[in-house]
Amino acid sequence: MKNKIHKDLILASASPRRVQLLEQLGIKPKEIISANIDETPLKGELPRDLALRLAKEKAMTIFKDNKYSFIIAGDTVVACGRRILPKAKTEKEARNCLSLLSARRHHVYGGICVITDSGKTITRICDTIVKFKRLSPQEIDEYIKTGEWQGKAGGYAIQGLAAGYISFTQGSYSNVVGLSLYDIMQILRGNGFFISPPSINMG
Repeated sequence: MKNKIHKDLILASASPRRVQLLEQLGIKPKEIISANIDETPLKGELPRDLALRLAKEKAMTIFKDNKYSFIIAGDTVVACGRRILPKAKTEKEARNCLSLLSARRHHVYGGICVITDSGKTITRICDTIVKFKRLSPQEIDEYIKTGEWQGKAGGYAIQGLAAGYISFTQGSYSNVVGLSLYDIMQILRGNGFFISPPSINMG
């Protein structure tokens, strides 16, 4: 039996949500490096293509100076049809997003790019469907006050208060949070990265 070797892994994202998700799998990145890239959609670019392109650009940016580590990058794009919703920076943007998402199904596209320690590039796109209940003006106001929407694609965080407004999901929950753990697990294990099962505290 071959020895299982723990290899270095870099997360190309400063998102605390992605760090926490990887911890669920027992993965602790050696480094967390934010890839500062232009996230502006290209003219006519489809939401799923944008998510995949940005994930790949983030990974390649970090790969240039870290060519012998595994690199994980992800990007989340929320879309109503072909319309790409912003990563809300202002209350106005968040309100507009929530008003648009109210009583409608939308797609959350999670782009994933992994570059292995040998330079191999693997990409995946994960598509989760989410539906909000019809939101009253008061409920939107309540959510805006939480501040959870800040910097979030589509103006909401499913792991917070917004979960109480979501009536339906289809697909990966962790993808909506920030990273499809199923895809990450399959990619890493399929390319020689040993994942230690997380320890469980039985109290």
